[in-house]
Amino acid sequence: MKNIFKYLTLSLFVMLLACEKDGDKLILAGLDSSTLVSSGSDVVLTQDNKDAILLSFSWNESELSISNELYGIPDDVPQMILEISATETFDQYETRQPEENMLALTGGELNTLAKNFGFEADKSTPMYFRVTSSYGSNTEVYYSNIIAVNITSYEIDMSLGFILESDQSTDTGFTLYSPNSDGNYHGFTGSTAWYNWYLKEGDGTIWGNDGVAGTPFLISSELASMWNFWYPGFGGCYYTTLSTSAKEWTATYIPSLQVSGDVTGEMTFVRSEVKWYLSLTTTTDNAVVKVSSTDAKLYNLSTGTDDASAINKEIGFVADGTNGLSFAMSADAATDISFGTAGDYTLTLYLADPTNLYYEITEGSTVVIDPISEFLYLPGIDDLISGEWTFDNYLRLISADDSTFAGVINVNSEWGYQMTLEEGNWDDVYKMGDSEGQLVFKGPNNITPPPAGLYLIEADLKNLTYSHTEFSSLSYAGFNDDWTMVQMAETATTGVYSSSVTINGASPWGAKLYMNSNWDLFFGGSSGNLYLGGEGVTDDATINPGTYDLIADAINQTYVLLGDEVYVTGLNDVWDFTSVVLTKQSTGVYSGSATVTAGVPWGITIHIDQSWNRYFGGSLDNMDYMGDNIDMSGLANGTYTVTVDFINNTCTFE
Repeated sequence: MKNIFKYLTLSLFVMLLACEKDGDKLILAGLDSSTLVSSGSDVVLTQDNKDAILLSFSWNESELSISNELYGIPDDVPQMILEISATETFDQYETRQPEENMLALTGGELNTLAKNFGFEADKSTPMYFRVTSSYGSNTEVYYSNIIAVNITSYEIDMSLGFILESDQSTDTGFTLYSPNSDGNYHGFTGSTAWYNWYLKEGDGTIWGNDGVAGTPFLISSELASMWNFWYPGFGGCYYTTLSTSAKEWTATYIPSLQVSGDVTGEMTFVRSEVKWYLSLTTTTDNAVVKVSSTDAKLYNLSTGTDDASAINKEIGFVADGTNGLSFAMSADAATDISFGTAGDYTLTLYLADPTNLYYEITEGSTVVIDPISEFLYLPGIDDLISGEWTFDNYLRLISADDSTFAGVINVNSEWGYQMTLEEGNWDDVYKMGDSEGQLVFKGPNNITPPPAGLYLIEADLKNLTYSHTEFSSLSYAGFNDDWTMVQMAETATTGVYSSSVTINGASPWGAKLYMNSNWDLFFGGSSGNLYLGGEGVTDDATINPGTYDLIADAINQTYVLLGDEVYVTGLNDVWDFTSVVLTKQSTGVYSGSATVTAGVPWGITIHIDQSWNRYFGGSLDNMDYMGDNIDMSGLANGTYTVTVDFINNTCTFE
């Protein structure tokens, strides 16, 4: 929007030059060709200097004048553009628009230009530069002198694509492989459910989901509109492909791997290491087995992330006889893996490095250690509220290495409570130790609860300790890089807080939500979810400046930033932002009218702005950020009043 306004300003200003004021024409004059100067004429690029500034340009600016000084000259006149080409005739060129009368290029930027121009690596090749100036769009262009700079580029490794976190910058350490360096990548990943990610190529190009179409598995490199890829709602092993030419990617979910042959068994997956293993006993020498699966599920552009639409697949691993592996979309393609003399072994498949899939056979058994749960359940913590002991309340995993959990809980307990890693397990529970703050596994006494109220509860299962911290307030700080704490208002729903927030632009550190005005107790967040001690919320980098209602749910650890309108898409199978517009009635509550004439075949989504990457799905009584479409199959044709409540995450049609 800023750029659109800028060009409108230029166009209007140029039009003004031809207008008369009190009989006098406004005349802008003085623009002429600039003299371009470079910092060097020969540049040698390497991997080591890719982040360093290796070439810079500067130029003189024309002295502009206007016939009537009552009208100032806008700051963005003249318009200056640096053009870069592989030929002196500039038949084809790339552009860079500087802020001032100079522009600097890093080694990596120059190398990408050389790659785009088809320069041969390790060979000095001239690259041509000139700067253009104009009063604005559709006006005469003035060209500077042309400068040739000899560039010696290096080979960019396009064989690997790097998987990034949802911030587009943090490298996860996992990669996909393009053996022909042609933009067709594949590899295995270990993912949590709905995991968000981007792919970065060797030349720095970042790929994400096409944010304009909003269709899962459709890819784009347009940074301004794209948003993250996301895996389906199952955590575990995925075989992933991505094609930059076909503009799509796929995810094949592998829930299990079976070993068959002289020995049978089911392998265990270690997500953090992207490996499968099985301890087994062979009873004959030179036993052979095969590894395959018949219950894989393919998700792609045609299926989306809907489990019911996923395509059933069989897969197998092909052994090359020297511990190498390759992957086949066929269980029948699996080949023999051989063991030595009869005995105990552990067979492990290593899939993290897509350039080197291999298996390993080691003597002896491996003790299977169940991965720690993502939740620590608290039966009994609210028996005076629910009337019974349930597993509805839980702490979230903070560190698997340290076995620590934390969460905000509405406590109202009569008989005390317990902690357990497994929902529904009444036997393997942690209780209070010899004194408050201590835990003991399968102890005799329930944990003594604090007085009724909202508490931050932290538990350390490695050191067997726990703590209760009364939760008295929630504040925010960091928007607009302003670190003054602003206390949020309590809503009628326990644990939910709201505040009006004005956002002028992106904060370099991201905003955080602070408990009890304590700088050490805070939530960070992304994609609608809050994380205790996490990185700052960075929505301000992707939404328009303006005033928003910030609503945060400390118990469910969610947040949302809301404007004056929200948009229902999918009614009558219409997917736009104009058909059903709901307006703000009060903080977090929106309402409007909708007429259904052609049903709701694919469900609905509720968008909090006019973009495809910020919406709620789930169900009418439990909306979920970025969840599946809300099923509306029972909705009859007719006119309804639609009310969406983001404080209680509900949607009603009346």
